[in-house]
Formats: sequence, structure tokens, C-alpha cells
Amino acid sequence: MRLPVLLQAPADPIPVRPIRIDAKTTPRRLTLRVMAAAPRQIWPASMLLVMHQVGESLVPVIMGFAIDQAVATGDPVRLALCVALLGADFALLSYSYRFGSRFGLLGIEAVQHRLRTLVADRLLDPKGVKGRAGLPGVSLSIASSDVTNLARAVSIVPWPAGELAAVLLCGTILMVLSWELGLIVLLGVPLLLFIMDRAGGPLRRRSHDQSALAGEASGKAADLLAGYRVLSGLGAQSAAADRYRKASRDALDGSLHAAGAQGVYTGSMNLASGLFVAGLALVAGLRALNGDLTIGQLITVVGLTQFIMGPLGTLAKNAGAIWAGALASAERVLSILQLPHHEAAHGDAVPETGDGKLSLTGVRTANLDGLDLQIAPGECVGLRAAPAAAADLAALLSAGAAPDAGTVAWQDRPFAEYDLDALRRTVLVVPHHAALFDGTILDNIGLLTADRTAIDRALEAADCAEIVDAAPDGLDTQVGEDGLRLSGGQRQRIALARALAQQPPLLVLQDPTTAVDSVTESRIAERLRAARGSRSTLLITDAPALLAVCDRVVEIPGAAPADAGNADAAPAGIGSAEPTGSASAAPAPAGDPVPEPAAAATPDADLARAETQVKPNE
Repeated sequence: MRLPVLLQAPADPIPVRPIRIDAKTTPRRLTLRVMAAAPRQIWPASMLLVMHQVGESLVPVIMGFAIDQAVATGDPVRLALCVALLGADFALLSYSYRFGSRFGLLGIEAVQHRLRTLVADRLLDPKGVKGRAGLPGVSLSIASSDVTNLARAVSIVPWPAGELAAVLLCGTILMVLSWELGLIVLLGVPLLLFIMDRAGGPLRRRSHDQSALAGEASGKAADLLAGYRVLSGLGAQSAAADRYRKASRDALDGSLHAAGAQGVYTGSMNLASGLFVAGLALVAGLRALNGDLTIGQLITVVGLTQFIMGPLGTLAKNAGAIWAGALASAERVLSILQLPHHEAAHGDAVPETGDGKLSLTGVRTANLDGLDLQIAPGECVGLRAAPAAAADLAALLSAGAAPDAGTVAWQDRPFAEYDLDALRRTVLVVPHHAALFDGTILDNIGLLTADRTAIDRALEAADCAEIVDAAPDGLDTQVGEDGLRLSGGQRQRIALARALAQQPPLLVLQDPTTAVDSVTESRIAERLRAARGSRSTLLITDAPALLAVCDRVVEIPGAAPADAGNADAAPAGIGSAEPTGSASAAPAPAGDPVPEPAAAATPDADLARAETQVKPNE
């Protein structure tokens, strides 16, 4: 029979107090709010750890009492009572530490989970973020290591509370034995704490610099790994490795400097604590020579003097070094949590169920000049556009941006009047570089919402049978972070199957087949129209096979073939500088995925492909 485990972490996240963050929140305020976020765990932990330190402080007191009252007098009864009292004290300090630490660690983990959820929610907010620059890996570093460092601030409450209680109790006991000794402790400890806080300034600055450098190195490593295929195609592995090597060296230097600063800080505080305790022991020795202290009292003073070095040393580490690191990480966490939304708030209207009509009237953006486009229910429309214009259109239809002029409407109501989540479930936009999640093929396609029948139909339409058959575990095969275990063509087909499985009333696909061979592209084009049925589809592409199955093809003015080679025209994650037609000039073997192009096609190549376009009759 297994005994119950006390204070076991529950299956569900532990609720914590809301951590309020607004535009006026400073790193110091955030750190203080984090420290107070788990009172149900921190207060019991504080009381238990105070009991532990009290028990530790009582050990030399009980031993000194036993020497004076039992050993010196030869009284066996008093000696047995002192031994029993010492055993009870050890039981108290042992179990109070075990359970107090477990309470404290539960509080730290609960707050850490809450902070990581806040950061993830902000980064994945459907309204988007504005002004966030830098590598995605840097955001990952903030969501992991910086959140961990900030959550450690919770430990500043219970552990230093016990250590401070031990110092105060030792001072009180010494005050009873000798007022000079007690006065030294009660006046010296606050002075020592003030020196700790002042000396922690350089450490806080170095900790912030080290966190920034480590985050940059982690970001470069993550993004180099994610774009390794493109780097290989460009032959830029050596240059990329040199950049990462420099960032890694800077991060190492920053870590060494921060570790050196922390070592100097901790060593200096330990030296100050040691000098303080040595002076205390010297005064006690002089008092004993004068006959003011008994042998038992001298042993008590010596024991308390040796014991107090521990709480003073760890007090410097917990209340100083952890606080400094938490402040540095809080500043980086706030750099994400205080980001403004990308666009104005949407309304709360919910699109009606069933098919609807998409209308773009006089839409103007930086790359769209008065676009008028109507898509009727059940219609499949092809659209040819330059990469920059295609990126702007994808951003508009995903409600990620608002037009400079004109109206984008669904069911004759402007996008801005709809609830954002409901609108995006109705008008699903799949960008050229659609991300996959770290999970199985089945998880990525179904997203825990699509039924198995819809998944099977989507797999067939996206020509994924070959992928599933070749995968070691079939649909249960792990795809890796952002599908890194798959080829470019396999990732593209799985992303297409995921979009088809959701069965939205309007599906917008931006260059969905650039990384597959021409034979596979033709099969996908034939099946795509049948898979969509009576639902509306907009294909932003210049692939002849896809355009051939459309009811009509619209060409945006200004979609000059030469623009397709402009790598700077499309923002990352929405547009693409890759060719927008078939990925190979000669047909590859059926179903054999080809790597994604590593660079933009030349204008001549785009022009040659444009001349072969087939535009169906409208």
C-alpha cells in the first residue's frame, strides 16, 4: 500500500493572484508583484521556514543550558530532558524545512507557469503586436530563461524571512545574555543589509547585459536552425556560423563578466558577514574572560556566532543576487508584455453561419492601388499579384492590418465590425510560409477540432498519402519544431491539408505549392476544387495548374513579373521572395518533394514563367 504524498503538485495549474501589468509598470514593480503572486503557498512556506531557523537557533541554546544545568551538576534527569528537548528541536527544524521548501517551490512553479502563459499569450495574441523587432529565438529566450529568473523572485519572501528571523532571534538571545552582544547584532544587521542593496547595483546592470547577450545568441541559434535549408541553398552556412560564433562569444564574455560580478558581490558580502561575526565572537570572549558569562553561556554565544554566519551569507545571496537577476529579467519580460496591439480593436459581431460574399472596394495600401474584388459564395478565384501586393492582401484578409483607404467586407459588413477570432475562423488565410507545430502529423492537421472524416479528405486533397506512408509512425509521426523533420514540400502539403480540414466558408491560399514538383501540383489542383465543394476559395498564385481550375483569374495592376524578384517587398512570415510558380523547370518524379527555393527567382525566370500562364475564360 502506498502512503499518500503530501504537497504533491496537482495535475492542473495552481491558481495565483493576477499579475497586473500596464504601461506604467516598472521592472521593480513587476518583481514585487511577482513576489506577492502566490500567497497561499508563500505564507505557509515563510512560517515553516521561520520555524526551521528558530529551531536551528535553539540548538546552541539547548546545548549551553544542558552543560550548565545537567553536565556541570551531574543531574541525569535534567540531562535526559535536555537530550529529549534537543531531539524534538531537530525534528521540528528538519520537517519544517522540508515542508516549507516544498510550499515555496510550489509557489515558484505556479508563478513561473503564470508568467510563461502571459508571455505566450502576448506573443500569440490574434490581434498581433506592434513594434516587436528581433529574432523569434530571442522571444523564446525571454519566455524561458528570463521568466524562470523572474519567478525565482518568489523565493525572496520565504527563505530570507526565515534567515532574518534567525538573525533577530540570535540578537534577542544575545541581548538576554549580554546587552552589548545583542546591540551589536540588532544594529549591525540592518547596516549590513543596506550595504548589500547598494553593492547590488553593478550586479543588476551586468545581469541585464548578460541576459540580453544570452537571449541574442539563443535567438540566432534557433533561427539558424529553422532556416538551415535556405542557408544551404545560398551556400551561406559559413557566414551564418561566423555570426553565431561571434554572438556566442559575446554571450560567453557577458556571462563570465556577470558571474565575476556575482562572485565579487557574494564574496564581499560573505567577507563583511565574517568580519561582523568575528567581532561578535571577540566581544563574547572578552566577556567570558571577565567572568560575565558561564561556560554554558559561552558555548551558546560561540554556537550562535557560528550559526549566524549561515543566515547572513544566504541572506546576501537570496535578497541580493536573486533580486538583481529578477530585476534584469523583469525588464526583458516587460519588453514583450507591454507591446501595443498591431491594429485597432474589432467589434463583437459574429459572422452568420454558411457561405458569404467577400468584397474589397477601393482598397489602398502601400502596394495596392484602389483594388476592387468580389468573390461570390462558392466561387474559386485566382489572383496574380506581385509579392508585396500579395503580402498586403493576405494581411488585410487575415485582419492583421487595416487598409489606408477603402473597405474590406464579409457578408456586406466591414471586417472591423466582427469579433476577430470568429472572423478568422470564417475567413481563413494561409500564408506562404505556414508554420507547423511541434507534434504529430495528425495533431497538425486536425488541430484537435476537425473530425477524422474531414482529416482523411484533406490528406487526399493535399496529396499527403505518400508522406503518411513513408513516415515511420504514420499519422503519429512527430514533425519537429516548425516541421524541421520534413522537407519543404512535405511541410507545404501538410499545411494545406490542415487548412482544408478546417472547412472555412472562405479559404485564402497564398502560393500553396511552390515547393512541390509539377506533377504533384497538378494532382493537388485537380483535388483542391473538389475538396472545397460549394465553399469559396481565393488562390493568390501564378502557378498555371492552380489557375486553370479557377472560375476566373484576376490580375492586380502593377503585378509586373520583375517585381517577383524583390526580396524586400514582402514582410517575413507573410510574403515570400521565392518564385511563385512551379519549383522546377522539368517535372520531378511523381510525389517527390523538391527543396524550397533558396533565393528569389531572377526577373528573366519570372518573365519566362509569366509568358506560359494560362488564363481561363471568365
